[in-house]
Amino acid sequence: MSVMFHYFRWAILVTLAGLALAFWLGWVYSGNMTGAVSFFLIAVVLAVLEISLSFDNAIVNANKLKDMTPVWQRRFLTWGILIAVFGMRILFPLLIVVIAAGIGPVEAIVLASTQPTEYARIINDAHLSIAAFGGAFLMMVALNYFIDEGKDVHWIAVLERRLSMCASVRGLEVALVLAMMMLFTVLLPVRDEAAFLFAGSAGLLTFLMVELLGQVLDRRNEALKTTAQGGLGAFLYLEVLDASFSFDGVIGAFALTKNLFLIAIGLGIGAMYVRSMTIMLVERQTLAQLRYLEHGAFWSILILSLIMFAQTMWHIPEAVTGLLGAGLIGLALLSSLRFNRRNPAD
Repeated sequence: MSVMFHYFRWAILVTLAGLALAFWLGWVYSGNMTGAVSFFLIAVVLAVLEISLSFDNAIVNANKLKDMTPVWQRRFLTWGILIAVFGMRILFPLLIVVIAAGIGPVEAIVLASTQPTEYARIINDAHLSIAAFGGAFLMMVALNYFIDEGKDVHWIAVLERRLSMCASVRGLEVALVLAMMMLFTVLLPVRDEAAFLFAGSAGLLTFLMVELLGQVLDRRNEALKTTAQGGLGAFLYLEVLDASFSFDGVIGAFALTKNLFLIAIGLGIGAMYVRSMTIMLVERQTLAQLRYLEHGAFWSILILSLIMFAQTMWHIPEAVTGLLGAGLIGLALLSSLRFNRRNPAD
């Protein structure tokens, strides 16, 4: 228990402060206890939603962080969480409205405060582009993990082994993502085709540019014998990855409430738990002890990318997304524990 409190103490403090703020916000907006309790409960649901959707994010973060220098680990866990909470959970929804409605940031804040229904409508209108971008980026993340000739540990062996063997085919990941984009372009109404293709191509290009930047910085790091440059490439990769994970939660939050500030509180609380889980996974080397946990996370990412593409056509409840991701990670955890029992460490 003391170990858990050590890692989650800040998340718990933020939870208490955030829920108190949500209660006060509900009282301000409604002027009665019913409204205050309603805001309180919605904040709890949003936090749980964010945690369930982002647990695989914590695993992927930990996988990348373990290879980073301690300096860049600290920078990601401080600056990175500020960007994640304030950037993606507050500024990102504002930016969508600024671009979609053609208004200034101050006007967007006023709109969110005084006309939350109109604000939510603008957000929902931008959902197709957001889902296409996030789906393409996350699919590249997952395929890049599985299509790797150096990968010698397989969880769902019948699939993972074959994907690993295909690594010699150059550009296979890109081809698969493009094929998926073409499939959905055929299925989508004509009026949505251009927006979907542009946003999906932007997501694919963003992944490739981040990968390229990381490789350039890493090579420069080797040449200069410094650590900061390589850490910067990984830092940027994780920030873009976190942004892609956040798309689904931010958009899904508007199904529960139209209040921007309540959304920021609930998702911010969830983001703090993701940060705490990431730190625990890195410091306690949990990924090394649980052989298949990482595999479950990347399968969850692949499923999430397909769901994001599917959301351009159909409404898929966020609870389904969260349960699928949590279920895959839970199965990977059970498989890891079973492997450890059958193969005890010397």
